[in-house]
Amino acid sequence: MPDIPSLPNLETRSQVLRAVREFFDRESFVEVETPVRIPAPALETHIDAPASGRGWLRTSPELHMKRLLAAGCARIYQMGPCFRVGECGRRHNPEFTLLEWYRAGADYTDILRDTEALLRHVFERVAGRAVIAYRGRTVDLVPPWHVVAVRDAFRHWVGWDPVADWDAERFDLDLVSRVEPALPQDRPCVLIDYPAPAAALARLKPGDPAVAERWEVYVAGLELANAYSELCDPAAQRARFLETAEARRALGKEVYPLDEPFLRALEHGMPPCGGIALGVDRLVMLACGAENIAEARPFCQQPGELF
Repeated sequence: MPDIPSLPNLETRSQVLRAVREFFDRESFVEVETPVRIPAPALETHIDAPASGRGWLRTSPELHMKRLLAAGCARIYQMGPCFRVGECGRRHNPEFTLLEWYRAGADYTDILRDTEALLRHVFERVAGRAVIAYRGRTVDLVPPWHVVAVRDAFRHWVGWDPVADWDAERFDLDLVSRVEPALPQDRPCVLIDYPAPAAALARLKPGDPAVAERWEVYVAGLELANAYSELCDPAAQRARFLETAEARRALGKEVYPLDEPFLRALEHGMPPCGGIALGVDRLVMLACGAENIAEARPFCQQPGELF
């Protein structure tokens, strides 16, 4: 695989980035930049941050962006580099471009409406129509999208309920091997309402504390974005971080320090909000018809190379 994509693919990437910024400018979002080298990555069980001196390279700008919400920002977005150890392959690169946006006074259903409108705008700008032709599939982006509850998907395609009978290892295995391949692909498909243990930064669903307000969207088989109604309770967030730290320690993984400035921002008061992380490189893959992430961004790491 060459380390530089074709010129048409680089031009398409530029068009995608331009269209994303057009959308958020139109919707009165403020573009922000937050640090790339940080003292405390978010604690998530299976996401590992590369070390950088006495700190780490960020796996996501999420915690800093939430501090901006607590400081009074209402609509913010950011596109920039993020890093994760060990993620190298056809759809992954250790360095990748992530788009995140957050809205005060919103929840995960509002973020879903944003995402529907964003993808429609991008492909109308880049391809001239709200339809994706990808690897022999045609995907209509015009809403309504398919929406399937996680527990319903697992009951239907796997035969067990991960909300009632949580098993982290079994959940991850069955999600990748049995649920994701079965999802409908003529429109984007949204898996919604995750088991609470699978959403460490999300708010629990009112009336159903076993379920978290989280969704992920798949387009033509590509997992594209992950959204939450954000957890605003500082005590609950600290407890979840500590639980995750213990889970990482049990797995022999590095345990990062707690992000105390973020937790103090929650104590100060973060408004109810919704947020999302969307993989820009995968969005470009869809726009280019690319099968490999190296066709959508220059200078990808090849398997076996040192990061």
